[in-house]
Amino acid sequence: MVASRETFEDGTTMVSEDSHDENVHIPVMADEVVALLGGSRDPKTLDGWIVDATLGAGGHSALLLERFPRVRVLGTDQDPSILVRARERLEPFQARVQLERCRHSELADRITETLGAPPVGFLADLGASSLQLDLAERGFSFQQDGPLDMRMDPDRKRTAAEIVNRWDEEDLADLFYHEGGEGRSRRIAAEIVRARRRAPFRRTGALADLVERTVGGGRGRIHPATRVFQALRRAVNEEGEELHAALQAAQDTLAEGGILAVIAFHSGEDGEVKRFLKEGAREGHWEVLTKKPLRPTRGEERSNPRARSARLRGARRLRGADPNSPVRTFAGGHRHEKGDEKGGAS
Repeated sequence: MVASRETFEDGTTMVSEDSHDENVHIPVMADEVVALLGGSRDPKTLDGWIVDATLGAGGHSALLLERFPRVRVLGTDQDPSILVRARERLEPFQARVQLERCRHSELADRITETLGAPPVGFLADLGASSLQLDLAERGFSFQQDGPLDMRMDPDRKRTAAEIVNRWDEEDLADLFYHEGGEGRSRRIAAEIVRARRRAPFRRTGALADLVERTVGGGRGRIHPATRVFQALRRAVNEEGEELHAALQAAQDTLAEGGILAVIAFHSGEDGEVKRFLKEGAREGHWEVLTKKPLRPTRGEERSNPRARSARLRGARRLRGADPNSPVRTFAGGHRHEKGDEKGGAS
């Protein structure tokens, strides 16, 4: 069967839901992630918890569990349907895996409530999951018509339809420009406001068609509506705020010497990670391990199109907890505070 593909500005590639193309579920930069999180530590003796803060289909977690036989994984995701899929994939490692549903903004508390000691590794693979993009009914796609939803967490109240139909023209234009990099944002926002006076937007197809008519139907590498859809997705899911919460959770909970690895697909996200680590290094919280982001090999880009925009950054947690962060007591009784960050699995 020939798959229908659409490629988003942040590098995410979606195939139609009737396709059996497994490439969308291959973990990005898997070898580089495993090497970075392992560092110079012996794979056979590395002991402790690794937090997979963006579990998805569980591909990265499965590889980490295979590579490090004494490591356990706390896998988290905000989407309950994804957790079901990941649980199936990680079934062979059942005794060494704990899965939790939570947003990044809830992550620091969930880590300390769940684990017996600070984790030794922390992974975040940012952006939307292909498992979400595959389903037209989730409302992410501009090529498959569906409800204008885009919520990664179905319990979120605000949908993309609410933003499109209620935000004023200036706010929409700013959103498309700043979160999507859309240079024709003001023209698109004006047309949306004119069109919604006649009838509100309910479906992804109607919005994609309007954007295409507004900016012209010429198809380059990406669909004309790509940047608008990306901006809406980021706003619905508060991706900027959630990213900062994830980075802060890593800083607040990682053990001394613990490794943070972050894969970004959006240049703005990568910039945020770079700034966070640079500031943290200046304050003595981090040793940056990647002066420039690692990029996928050409072979991986050919075999897994989603990897093309990936940027991987890593850092090692240094001694000295953030004095402005709350003292955290882990489930095993380990207190994580300034001057006391050593920890492993309980």
